[in-house]
Amino acid sequence: MSESATTTTTRVVVVGQGYVGLPLAVRAAEQGYDVVGYDLDKARIDMLATGVSFIEDIPDARLQGVLASGRFHPSADASDLAGFDIAVISVPTPLRNGSPDLGYIEASAAELGAYLTAGACVILESTTYPGTTEELMLPILEQASGLTAGVDFQAGYSPERIDPGNATFTLETTPKVVSGIDAASLARVQGFYDDIVVRTVPVRSPKEAELTKLLENTFRHVNIALVNELAMFARDLGIDVWEAIDAAETKPFGFMPFRPGPGVGGHCLPIDPSYLSWRVKQSLGQTFRFVELANDVNEHMPDYVIRRLVAALNDRELSVKGRRVLVLGLAYKRNTGDDRESPSTRVVELLSELQADLAVCDPHVDPARSHAAGTAEHVELTEAEIARADAVVVLVDHDAFDLEMVAANASYVLDTRRCMTGPTVEHL
Repeated sequence: MSESATTTTTRVVVVGQGYVGLPLAVRAAEQGYDVVGYDLDKARIDMLATGVSFIEDIPDARLQGVLASGRFHPSADASDLAGFDIAVISVPTPLRNGSPDLGYIEASAAELGAYLTAGACVILESTTYPGTTEELMLPILEQASGLTAGVDFQAGYSPERIDPGNATFTLETTPKVVSGIDAASLARVQGFYDDIVVRTVPVRSPKEAELTKLLENTFRHVNIALVNELAMFARDLGIDVWEAIDAAETKPFGFMPFRPGPGVGGHCLPIDPSYLSWRVKQSLGQTFRFVELANDVNEHMPDYVIRRLVAALNDRELSVKGRRVLVLGLAYKRNTGDDRESPSTRVVELLSELQADLAVCDPHVDPARSHAAGTAEHVELTEAEIARADAVVVLVDHDAFDLEMVAANASYVLDTRRCMTGPTVEHL
């Protein structure tokens, strides 16, 4: 426990109780802070208050533990923001027509500003373009509170690094980049996160911290696009791109493996690089060509999946229309129920437009909350369902899927993750 946090009295507010905010709020409560988990979604707050988590990374038992301790207070009532010592903003930052929508940050800062008192600290975690903390958040806090940043209150930025479903690198075990608007703010921000994670990494200002997050995800986005485009060309050239990647991975230096897939999804890759591209365009009048190209390749991977499926069915003298197609996986990645920006959503839409007899299966995604709700029939993965399907499209390789059973019973499988083998299995 750091000397900067007197956890018996320090009141922490975490604004936003999603995949980023809830793990932070629970961890802070476990470390002895008095935590308010604030969210405008009252249904979500009511669920949390009864000890039911909607995030795999926070099991019900862990949530119930901090509730029972009296240190975690889910709330949709803005008056519960009063008296905070540290506030963390972890709200969505979506793209709207290619431009950043910072409305949630603005609204959160205005609400916190109304309750901001001298000596408090406000930390932004939401992914955004460099300059947001100092140029957008601080003026709103100052106007709402009548206080001056760096004089009356402290502030900083610490990018979230949550990877849903990753049991090895969790919030606690992943190093946390921290920054402050001045030396005192950095010390305060770093002191808080030193209680939360195994290691903090200070940088000189919020702009460097904001760029760090965008750099991490732009690196992944560009390299995924590289192997996705390579996969398409390699197939046309009669080359097994998967085997080539495996072979390249044996080089102990100078290479990092990325593998093809049906596209990118989640709260980061489809969005974060575009924040950087937008900032470069707005501030410098130039185009970030790597990002634009990566966007073009990755956004069109679902279309390529459909082209491959249509071609495979044509080879079997079948059309997509009226044929039973079973899609495995709606989440954007394995072993998680997060289907935000998932390429599976687009694949399902395209199959629906082609009038396939469509069924989907994902044990992690609630059918009622799924982005594919109403578009396709949700089914359990059984031998009968596999036998009924003219084609199975594997978009996510959840551990819960019995893929050996699928391979043994399916008449045709398009495997976009190379997680299966068999005479009827074709890889992306």
